[in-house]
Amino acid sequence: MSTLEAGEARGADTGRAAITLYGYASSGNCHKPRLLLEQLGRPYRWVDVDSPGGATRTAEFLARNPNGKVPVLERADGAVLVESNAMLVWLAEGTPYLPADAWQRAQALSWLFFEQYSHEPYIAVARFVRGWTPAGSSRRAELPALQARGHAALAVMERHLGAQPWFTGPAYGIADIALSAYTAVAADGGFDLAGYPALRDWLARVAATPGYRPLPAPTAEAAARLAAAD
Repeated sequence: MSTLEAGEARGADTGRAAITLYGYASSGNCHKPRLLLEQLGRPYRWVDVDSPGGATRTAEFLARNPNGKVPVLERADGAVLVESNAMLVWLAEGTPYLPADAWQRAQALSWLFFEQYSHEPYIAVARFVRGWTPAGSSRRAELPALQARGHAALAVMERHLGAQPWFTGPAYGIADIALSAYTAVAADGGFDLAGYPALRDWLARVAATPGYRPLPAPTAEAAARLAAAD
């Protein structure tokens, strides 16, 4: 089987899709731009990339992104954009998902930076260690520190949500998409959200937004490791 699998057309009027999104389906980072495209109703083509199997290190993939990571967004003219949160900003430009007001926009961007610096490196990486590394991996020793830092990020989010319903400003938008991707599956990383009632209510609001799609389930192998870890 090819590591770059056949494209799946999604969205309205898929015959004229101007965007191709390369990604690993159960990756929260890859899900972020995919979810926004769905909620915008924009046509796109999805190409599944087996990143755990090494598909991002092939010459074909590195020609698109020399950094060897997914997701990668490619326009019809061949122009490429990398980094999931950069994709969110570009896709949301001129839509309600990104505030037009400069201050509110900067606040939304601050949460995008928080997600990549203080949230994803712990919530997402703990999930990866538990589901995508063997039970005897030395990386399992990282879990207590990852979980401690992850809970610190969740506490910051809980505090914000005690006063505000969203992270993007007065309404749902790209910062909520960015932060919800891995928070919604935080249990996979060993995080119990029972102590974060405002955060759980926010996740329910996110899931109720029009066009919402949850993060696809992990592979059977990863799901078995996650179940065994519990």
